[in-house]
Amino acid sequence: MAVQITLPDGSDREYPDGVTGADVAASIGARLAKAAVAVKVDGEPRDLSRAIEADSAVEIVTENTEAGRHIMRHSAAHVLAQAVLDRYPEAKFAVGPPIEDGFYYDFEVETPFTPDDLDSIEARMAEIIAADQPFEREVIAAPDAEAMFHDQPFKIEIIQGVDESEGAGGTEVSIYRNLEFADLCRGPHVPSTGRLSAMKLLRSAGAYWRGDENNPQLQRIYGTAWESKKELDAFLNRREEAAKRDHRKLGRELDLYSFPQELGSGLAIWHPNGGMLRKVIEDYSRQIHEDFGFVFVNSPHVAKAKLWQTSGHLDFYSENMYPGMELDEGEAYRVKPMNCPFHVLVYKSQARSYRELPLRFSELGAVYRYERSGVLHGLLRVRGLTMDDSHTFTTREQIADELATHLDFVVTLLSEFGFTDFEADLSTRPEDKWVGELDLWETATNALRDALVKAEVPFQIAEGEGAFYGPKIDVHIRDAIGRRWQMSTIQVDFSLPERFELEYTAPGNDRQRPVMIHSAKFGSVERFIGVLVEHYAGALPGWLSPIQATVVPVADRHDDYAGEVAAAFRAAGVRIHVDTTDETVGEKIRRAITHKHPAVLVVGDNDVERHSVGLRLRGDDTERRGVPLEAAVEELAEAFAAPR
Repeated sequence: MAVQITLPDGSDREYPDGVTGADVAASIGARLAKAAVAVKVDGEPRDLSRAIEADSAVEIVTENTEAGRHIMRHSAAHVLAQAVLDRYPEAKFAVGPPIEDGFYYDFEVETPFTPDDLDSIEARMAEIIAADQPFEREVIAAPDAEAMFHDQPFKIEIIQGVDESEGAGGTEVSIYRNLEFADLCRGPHVPSTGRLSAMKLLRSAGAYWRGDENNPQLQRIYGTAWESKKELDAFLNRREEAAKRDHRKLGRELDLYSFPQELGSGLAIWHPNGGMLRKVIEDYSRQIHEDFGFVFVNSPHVAKAKLWQTSGHLDFYSENMYPGMELDEGEAYRVKPMNCPFHVLVYKSQARSYRELPLRFSELGAVYRYERSGVLHGLLRVRGLTMDDSHTFTTREQIADELATHLDFVVTLLSEFGFTDFEADLSTRPEDKWVGELDLWETATNALRDALVKAEVPFQIAEGEGAFYGPKIDVHIRDAIGRRWQMSTIQVDFSLPERFELEYTAPGNDRQRPVMIHSAKFGSVERFIGVLVEHYAGALPGWLSPIQATVVPVADRHDDYAGEVAAAFRAAGVRIHVDTTDETVGEKIRRAITHKHPAVLVVGDNDVERHSVGLRLRGDDTERRGVPLEAAVEELAEAFAAPR
């Protein structure tokens, strides 16, 4: 019996019954067969060795694609578990998923892994890879799987949580074997371990089972795997560069912020330099929001729990909210995790007409989210954050124009901070649980798609991954070393207007429900600054630098003139510092350069006499002597001017 295969180019080919993905790849070409790691059959990833049993659309997954690397890394995690169980037979192994640029596996062991342990484990992985052991898939009944993993409690828990299938055999699970080792896994995997030669273990860390701090703490080993040594080496170089750019390290060196233990986890304090950086960014945020037609509102940090019940946050988000407090004779209050319900109350404070819409509210609002301690990471994942939150209330007819305006806003903002490489995810309606009207979902989704096309932002569709209350766009950027960061979100919301019974008077004098658009352009001020610091390796553009220029007097007798120079620059809006410490000129200049100040102004006897300065700009090893003070002020004021 023949099987008809439809290839990605639309062509159809006929193959004999029992044909596999590997057979299809080989029939297309030897190069494709060599690069293949898996196959998609009607969109479902499968092992190359599995038979294709019916007419299907087939796509070969190659090792140099993200989907292919995902499968390679999943397979490498399997080999990592095999190596650890070889070295530590008493270890309990949990889960090992692929992640961006790598993979990890969690283990319960008596003592934490050391760097020497990782070296030993990696050596054992290399032996397994060199043996080119084939991955073989089996589907077995859950009771048999429980018996197989009887001494592995985490595997037992996973098996017991698997949904029952409709087959007569009851619940079934898939396992993968390579020789004597077996692991519980959905797959697919690469054909054999020999495909994983470009692999390296990176580090180990503590992690709670299922991310819950009430569960056992495990040891997580991180690794990476690539299709070639060249790609592996390039990644390791990027990783080394990323370590140099770590915003936590640079935050200390540039005296921007810190994370004192006295505050608790996930909370930062901002030093004067960091405070100035925040001011510049927040001033910019207010100005650009005003330029795009937003008005400003402000809201408190706490509210009655009833507000969060009405908004749905207590039903859907309570695990990320700080515990409640009782005030006013037993009234329950909650610290806010979001600003949106407050903006809804501003809208609801008076009767609204279609003539007022779209109504765009904006707030730099502090919110608090009880993130699990295991995911906290400097400024990139915190518990106390400031959202550049905006909420727009609009008619159905205005949705397309508003979403296009919001995307234009996002692209403009990110571009003015120096980001130029954009990508987006468009998340569409979930299949199961959603609210609102189908035609409204389609209108909003099409409007988001059209806005991305018009803005020429490359995007992929995340089918069915929208929130239950509306579709959204997540905008990502690539930083200076190629890392992908999610930044801005534009989220349509059909739920909150319904929950709070929002209305406006339409032209026919009837009452209609507005549509709500949530948007955070920075994401959060804290995270945005963390990304900025890493993107620029601390050498922020002149307009953003907390200190834009340092004046270095050659000797004490030049201090008064240095003060005059600083006054002239301050009058022109330049943020300037005078270094009057008892150190040599060379040491003062080195300090300014180390602190990444965009300009250094040296003043000596000739400068006092001629009313001039010596000017050195960041990135230029030469110093221009005798620059007239007025010309220097004009040059730097222009160079350091904010975008708006």
